[in-house]
Amino acid sequence: MLIKTDFFPVPDGEFIFSSPPFLIPMLFKQKFFLIVSFLIVVFCGFGLLNFTYDASVLAQGEYYQIRSLHSRDGIGKFYLGREIAKVMGHQEMLWLERPSRRFTEKPDDLITALHLKPTDLVADIGAGTGYFSFPMANLVEQVFAVDVQPEMLGAIDFLAKENQVKNITTILATETDPKLPINAIDLALMVDAYHEFSSPREMMENLVKSLKPDGRVVLVEYRRENPLIPIKALHKMTRRQVEKEMAAIGLLPEEIIETLPQQHLMIFQKAGSSG
Repeated sequence: MLIKTDFFPVPDGEFIFSSPPFLIPMLFKQKFFLIVSFLIVVFCGFGLLNFTYDASVLAQGEYYQIRSLHSRDGIGKFYLGREIAKVMGHQEMLWLERPSRRFTEKPDDLITALHLKPTDLVADIGAGTGYFSFPMANLVEQVFAVDVQPEMLGAIDFLAKENQVKNITTILATETDPKLPINAIDLALMVDAYHEFSSPREMMENLVKSLKPDGRVVLVEYRRENPLIPIKALHKMTRRQVEKEMAAIGLLPEEIIETLPQQHLMIFQKAGSSG
C-alpha cells in the first residue's frame, strides 16, 4: 500500500511534511495521552508533598485559618502562618523514653541551662511520661506535670509513687488552659510540645497568667531551619516563627541557647519584666 505525502516548498529550499489525513486521529490520541499522564504526575506530586483533603474542616476562628487542603501530619488549622501538628498519642509514650534521647537531645545540658533554684515552682507543659518532670523534681520545690492526655498523667502518677517522689503534682489540662495556679509559676517548660497545641493562642494567654512577674517561659523545639534533622517538618519550628508567636502574647526573648545538638532552647519573659 502506498502512502501519499505532500511536500510544500518554503524559502531556503526546505520542505514541510504534511501528514496523511488518517494519521491525524492517532496524533490527537498521543496528545491526549500526554495530557492525562501529566495530570497524573501532578496529583501524585501532591501526594508526595504529604497533602490531604478533609471536607469536614470548615470553621474559621478569630486567630486561626482553617484549610481543607493541608499536610497529613497536621490538623488543617493554621496560626500565624504555621500549620499545627497532630498530637503524638499516649500509645507512643515509649518513644518519649527512648535511650537515644540522652545523645540526640542532651536533657542534662538542657536542665542545667535553666538555672533552676530550690525554691522554684516549675510547670512541665506537655509533660508526657515525665521525662523532664522527674529530674527537675530533684532540683526544685514543686513540679506541676501538665498534659491533656490522662493516660500520660497516669504514667507519671505511677512512676512517682513507685519512686516515692512527693513533689510532682499532675494536672489534666484542656486544649485552651493549662489549669495552673495564677501568679505562681517561676518557669514553664515545653519540650517538643508547643507545636502540637491545638489552640496555642488561648493556651499561652492562660499560661502567662500563671507566671510570676519575673517568671520565664522556655520552649525547646527541633530546628526547622535544618532539613537534615530526621523529624517531620510540622514537628519542628524555626526560631523566627517561635519569636513571632510569643510576641503575639507579650513574651519577649530573654536568651536563645543553641548548644543542644538538634533543638532551639528559647527563654522568654513578659514584656517589661525585670529579667
